[in-house]
Amino acid sequence: MMRRFGTIVLVLFLGVAISGCAASKKKGGSAVEVEDATIGNTTDSTASGIGTGDTTAGEIIVVEENTTNMDDPLGQRVVYFDFDSANLTPEAQRIVEAHAQYLAGNPGMAVVLEGHADERGTREYNLALGERRANAVSQIFQSLGVPADAIRTISYGEERPVSMGQDEGAWSLNRRVEILY
Repeated sequence: MMRRFGTIVLVLFLGVAISGCAASKKKGGSAVEVEDATIGNTTDSTASGIGTGDTTAGEIIVVEENTTNMDDPLGQRVVYFDFDSANLTPEAQRIVEAHAQYLAGNPGMAVVLEGHADERGTREYNLALGERRANAVSQIFQSLGVPADAIRTISYGEERPVSMGQDEGAWSLNRRVEILY
């Protein structure tokens, strides 16, 4: 009986020891410089998010590269709308056109357009407004060469707010279409 208990403890210990060992995780992406916490050396990696192991302390250090560039329209995946409107602002138009060109150049890609509204108005009205907003973005995509079967639209209306505030600042963040790849 004691021998069986010892075997179980040994197996559990080995499982914990093996799972504690860190390994590199590659997701593909651009080069990232990572500083090794134990030695202070700098190493290159070709992953956008990697885990490096510190074998002396048994810790895992995760470094994420921030790939969002606010000047690059492809780095922006949310377009905002004016109150009670499905018309795109000039800034939103620029973002949508950049994503449409990207999708037209990558025929294997697909996109989901999530339409949202602020809380003012009835639930049904806000669902319809979110749908009109998503369809407005979809029409621009299609006019710029993105196939209709690569686009899926959905409206959440007021059901998934980003900001819970009760002022214009919060409401303006909730009037949006999210572009999801």
